[in-house]
Amino acid sequence: MLIECSYCKAKVDAKLLAAHEEYDPEIDPLKYKVSLLVCPSCDNSLVGIQEYIQISEDKFKWSESNRVWPSPKKFISFSVPSIVRTSLEEAERCISAGAYTAAVAMCGRALEGICRHFKTTNPYLGGGIKELLEKGIIDKRIYQWSEELHKHRNIAAHAGEHNMSKEDATDLNDFAVAISEYVFILAEKFNNFIERQKTIKKKK
Repeated sequence: MLIECSYCKAKVDAKLLAAHEEYDPEIDPLKYKVSLLVCPSCDNSLVGIQEYIQISEDKFKWSESNRVWPSPKKFISFSVPSIVRTSLEEAERCISAGAYTAAVAMCGRALEGICRHFKTTNPYLGGGIKELLEKGIIDKRIYQWSEELHKHRNIAAHAGEHNMSKEDATDLNDFAVAISEYVFILAEKFNNFIERQKTIKKKK
């Protein structure tokens, strides 16, 4: 099974020792599989998780295995649209490879994906995130994070003497992931929570 080894810093075809599938339709939108693996190069243990994703109307497949132990990579939920998730995953790979300026550029691309998902009309990223604020999709704090992402994306995307540090790239990546989780996961979770409370009150 292909998985990135945190010790070898490379993707390896790990040996599968054991696997367990779980699925609770009330909690998880997709079933998932947890696997205990051994790296064929360094012989260290790895734990990976896969989701059973839909690839067409009637076809499903197991996703690529994401390492959750040790030193887990950031797991981007499939609730985040692919137009955003792909860029976030690319940013994570860039950080792992030490390409910090490229990682920041991909974080900005993820933010552009959020704007495109919500069909903002302004063709520029700065105008797009202002529209997200005006529409109530993000709040003032998230808007501040978005502005910093926008500013540093511009620095990363244009030739110049400034290169991004590991610390800045990691922080900006954290902001991009948090914005995506806020917009696509927590907002929906809060709406579902409110609807449950309404149902409880009606039953009383």
